[in-house]
Amino acid sequence: MINLFLVFVGGGFGCIVRYLISVGFQKTTLTLPWATFVANVTACILFAFALWLMQAKDMNTHALKLLFITGFCGGLSTFSSFGYETFLLLKQAQFFYAGMNILFNTLACLFIFYIFKAA
Repeated sequence: MINLFLVFVGGGFGCIVRYLISVGFQKTTLTLPWATFVANVTACILFAFALWLMQAKDMNTHALKLLFITGFCGGLSTFSSFGYETFLLLKQAQFFYAGMNILFNTLACLFIFYIFKAA
């Protein structure tokens, strides 16, 4: 039961941060869905840093992983929004921007894990 609570609390805070990021981008007229990109990249940075820190400090606790990685980072990142926004770009025949969205999100997040060499 405590595991569910940890994921719930972490996910709740992650969702709040995700919402605040989207509010910050609401009044922009940018073509790419930058709020989703920023949320996903931020979640990857925090996820990779947390894994790196846990390995470096030998603090590999299950509770911390559930609270921060599964909960907070899971609530912050948003694959469903990424998929939907890419679909909308394709539906609007904005193929270049759809491709850039896929490329930017994927490469940026992979690069972050490479930098931290998260295992």
